[in-house]
Amino acid sequence: MIRRPALATAVAAALLLGACAGTPAALRPEAARAASAPSGYLEAAAIETLAAALPPPPAPGSAVDQADKARSTRMAALENTDRWLLAAAHAELRPPLALQHFNCPLGLRLEPQETPSLTRLMQRLFHDADSAAEAVKARAFRPRPVGDDPGRQACQRLTEAGRRSASYPSGSATVAVVYGEAFAALDPSRAAEVRRMAHEIGRSRLVCAMHYPSDVAAGEDLGRAVFAAAAERTAFAADLAAARAELRALRGRGATAPGCASEALALATPLP
Repeated sequence: MIRRPALATAVAAALLLGACAGTPAALRPEAARAASAPSGYLEAAAIETLAAALPPPPAPGSAVDQADKARSTRMAALENTDRWLLAAAHAELRPPLALQHFNCPLGLRLEPQETPSLTRLMQRLFHDADSAAEAVKARAFRPRPVGDDPGRQACQRLTEAGRRSASYPSGSATVAVVYGEAFAALDPSRAAEVRRMAHEIGRSRLVCAMHYPSDVAAGEDLGRAVFAAAAERTAFAADLAAARAELRALRGRGATAPGCASEALALATPLP
């Protein structure tokens, strides 16, 4: 268990959490998700096709379900550690704030006022990823760890409705993987690093007791499918080119994010 050496991570997590709504998009009303955000790249029929291709959640009491629950119980050992605090920060997945999760793997300091095209690209991808995950959740309900165990602590502010909402698939993992794939396309030299961060954001949902391992794995599969479909759209190519130009300009300035050493230390925490 990591103690106080990663104090900078704790502070950064607290600041980011305080700046956001504190609940993932999938836990907010539809109107709140749609407010002031551009539409995605995919039409409704494409979203439904992607959702239908994902298998249903593990059956209650199945071997996979039991293994999920056993591992989730072990995750409680990470409560109030630095990895837990980082997971709290990872709960924010809306652009532009969420894009800062990728500062360290990119070796940049993303500034929203200097990257409007990047923000637009990720907002549109967020719309597609969130819509696809919600479409799957509408087909079959699986409780969250915090729903199965009302006494379980979540690492974010959570309404009772949020506690009772669907766990499969992890919409957060879907969004994170879509971001990771987009950043990999924007900067192929950092592809391994940004994809690793996307995976860690999904793992944070296990730490937070918001999802089971199978939920995260399914969300990651859905995220890869969503990105592949979105990348085929003509509008995506234009947005990607504009965002790449912004990243190139930022890299030319040489600005980097503080706290990367502390973040790496928190990420080195073994997950049970």
